[in-house]
Amino acid sequence: MENNFTNKIALITGGASGIGLATAKKLSHFGAKVIIADQNNNNKDLVLKSLAGDDNLFLQVDVSNYESVHKMIEEIINKYNCVDILIHSAGIGEEKLFLETTPEEWNRIINIDLTGTFYCTQACAKEMVKKKYGRIVSLASTAGIRGGTGRAAYGTAKGGVIALTKVMAVELAQYNITVNALAPGAIETELVAKMHSEETRKVYRAGIPMDRYGTPEETADAAIFLASDNAKYITGQILGVDGGFLAAGIMHGSKK
Repeated sequence: MENNFTNKIALITGGASGIGLATAKKLSHFGAKVIIADQNNNNKDLVLKSLAGDDNLFLQVDVSNYESVHKMIEEIINKYNCVDILIHSAGIGEEKLFLETTPEEWNRIINIDLTGTFYCTQACAKEMVKKKYGRIVSLASTAGIRGGTGRAAYGTAKGGVIALTKVMAVELAQYNITVNALAPGAIETELVAKMHSEETRKVYRAGIPMDRYGTPEETADAAIFLASDNAKYITGQILGVDGGFLAAGIMHGSKK
């Protein structure tokens, strides 16, 4: 992996915590120059200290704001001249029944999780086209593939990310840009800790053949593979990182 990422410029949105931070740490260890972009910059110094190398950057950004995203890209280009890799991990979630979801809640999740994906991937892709090289990996979700209680807005946004990923993959292939997405299932992140009630955790685990939640590091490994040149002939794919959740149907027998 070191040979894949040495001196590559890697932007990780939502990189101050969870899957984004786990990915940023691994990429920096493999030699990439990492830009962490996050709306929350409270732990900026600690986050930067956790990365390998000394040419990394932290930028505050609101991915749902077009001007904020383009200001971020402008700063990156001014410092590094290009963006080789985008890991778009920024997003929010909420467990709210369809009949109880308010317009404000709907719009907030769609604006951040779906429109934010469009803004960030398009802005980066425009720079990647100039170099005729790029790796884009977005964070979708199993909620964008399978229906689930309380996932009206969140599942719709992530389903949109999946469709957008496939369209981008088709249109950008001619520029040597691959576009893929991860569909994490139950991963132990700060977001999941807020979203998943004890009842949700119990029901979720019952549908996971591996009978456990995954870790941010396990998800980061999948993102890094798709961002590497080992995956240069893989594009338009949605990779489940879910302990078998998407594959499972009826499961007989008790779990250990």
